[in-house]
Amino acid sequence: MFQCPICERNTSIPVGGASVLSQNLHLGFEVEVAGYMSKMVNNSDVACDHCIDGDNGPAVVFCCTCHQFLCKVAYECHRTGRHLSKHNMVGLDQEGARQLHTTMKPRDHYCSQPNHGNNNLNFYCETCSLLVCLQCTTATHKSHTVKEISTVAKTHQMEITGALEDAIEVVTKLTGAMDENNRMIEQVVISKRNASLAINKAFETLQQRLEERKKTLLSELEAISLSKTRALTLQKEQFEKMVGDIGHYSEMASQILQTHTDHEIVALGGLIPTELQATLKRVQTISLTPNQHSNITVSVQTDDLIRKLSKLGNVLDFYHSSTWKSTSVAKVGTKYHVKVQYKTSNGEEYPHGGVEVKGEMRSKTHNGAVVYGEVEDHRDGTYTITLTPQTAGPNQLLITMDGHHVQNSPNDLDVRPKRDYHTLCSAHQVIQCNGPLCVAIHDNGDIYVGSNFGCIYMFDQVGQLKTTIGSYGSGNDQFSSPSGISIKGDVMYVTDTYNNRVQKLTSSGKFLHKFGQQGSGQGQFNWPWGVIIDSNNKLIVSDYNNHRIQIFNENGGWLLTIDGNGSGNHCFCSPSSLALDHQGNIHVAANGSNTIKVFTKEGVYVRMYGDLNCPIGIAIDGEGYSLVSEFRGHCLSIYDPEENKIHTVGNLNNPWCTALDPRDGSVFIANYDADTVLKYCV
Repeated sequence: MFQCPICERNTSIPVGGASVLSQNLHLGFEVEVAGYMSKMVNNSDVACDHCIDGDNGPAVVFCCTCHQFLCKVAYECHRTGRHLSKHNMVGLDQEGARQLHTTMKPRDHYCSQPNHGNNNLNFYCETCSLLVCLQCTTATHKSHTVKEISTVAKTHQMEITGALEDAIEVVTKLTGAMDENNRMIEQVVISKRNASLAINKAFETLQQRLEERKKTLLSELEAISLSKTRALTLQKEQFEKMVGDIGHYSEMASQILQTHTDHEIVALGGLIPTELQATLKRVQTISLTPNQHSNITVSVQTDDLIRKLSKLGNVLDFYHSSTWKSTSVAKVGTKYHVKVQYKTSNGEEYPHGGVEVKGEMRSKTHNGAVVYGEVEDHRDGTYTITLTPQTAGPNQLLITMDGHHVQNSPNDLDVRPKRDYHTLCSAHQVIQCNGPLCVAIHDNGDIYVGSNFGCIYMFDQVGQLKTTIGSYGSGNDQFSSPSGISIKGDVMYVTDTYNNRVQKLTSSGKFLHKFGQQGSGQGQFNWPWGVIIDSNNKLIVSDYNNHRIQIFNENGGWLLTIDGNGSGNHCFCSPSSLALDHQGNIHVAANGSNTIKVFTKEGVYVRMYGDLNCPIGIAIDGEGYSLVSEFRGHCLSIYDPEENKIHTVGNLNNPWCTALDPRDGSVFIANYDADTVLKYCV
């Protein structure tokens, strides 16, 4: 049911639903006008719409305002009536019909309330959702929200226009989706054809290989059979010859015994026995057993092959998921890696290679300049795409598998210019802080500063103090010289140096766990200093006075020790801060050795670099630049990826730690003796 805003009648939606209602009011009006015009020009009498019985004769005029045919009497009443005299009238002829189309307007609506004198409904009561006249607005609708109908109509017109625009937008999207569906259907047909060709080719190749193998086996069988037959035939011929020789001498001996005289027997008796005995002796020297056995064994393990054939190949409905780098920021000239995983439609991994994977980086500003990626197939369903951006600014990253975009592709990528550390000279921001020992920057921009006053200050990204974590002491969430902080997600690890332990807290400062005590055994410390978290959530801690590096799991379980004691390039003295390069190698700021020592994550010595003056802090950016704070050198030294010193920032006051903002690479330095943390923008 719905209510008409004019007559207030409740009307049922007709059978067939709202779709059968008139949708084109203008067309309906045109049809109505055409019907009146037809009656006016057909030269036949038209009944008066005003008279009931028609006794006053046929209609002579048409009222364009009332939409009624009127006889002479009704016309006079209309012409002299107070409210009707202004109505437009036309004659019932060709001229009137022509005027009708330009004069006639959709009929006015009048108020049906008594004593309102057929006032036009020129107002709309929003309280009652009803069209009203002027007199209604001062009477029954006096306290209601009433607006002129033209204002309401404009509002509705805007709403209708907006709805139409939304509808056009949605239809456009649906049309695009349908086009994509059609394209996908075509792709399915193409994929089916390609897959069918691949299956047929694979089995044709398999059948060819089986046929070749069958021929090889039959050929080997023929060779073995021929060899056996030849050997047995030669042996048989040897036996036949011996049988012939024995028969020959035996027959001669029988004839001599039967027909010859004693003199002849004596003369021949010595020769025949000798030859016969010689032949018999030869028989005794050879084997009378066939020199070949008759069996020829065929070994074709068909059961295992049949089992493998029953599982040979897969026809899968693939979808693709991708693991992107943690940030959508890249650097010009620096390799950017994307790893993608091929999976089945039910989410299972597909541990095979051979999928066509493509990657490209497309600039949005430099005339669409494109960089194509190099793809490494790990043969386990994963692929690494490596791209090297060439143009700074907004880019799009597009990754496809078998011609289809992976999830999150295209992906927006902000490519920034290559860093120029030569521009570092004066700090862009100075944060006042008592006794700053170390600095760490959260992914959200919050700045954590370990203080020699036994606490951790947390500042927001503009340098305003948000909170203070902990206090001086040896209890949980208390510190004595917190010299190292490492943050990953919502977890923070702090080296509590003089308490000889590492504390694990939430990023908001809630205590979670602690491990370590004073000593030189596994898991013990003598001034733990620097701490970092690797990609496998392992903790790497420098043990300052034990001259070693210890590696733990995320809960503090000891895993490995890199011993720096002794002599040689692999040894180091008083390690302070630590950093990881993109290969996972550990860079150790060896305070007592005045150099940087590099080890693999397994503890194997790699190299060393730098001629430094008491290096305490170190950080490595995504391009491989190393930034080292020199405590006694009162400076920050910067080394390029080839570990050549390229720049120095001086005039510092015993700098302890240096850290990088993971979002934009800004450099932070704990300027200890000046009680400040300095921020340099690159």
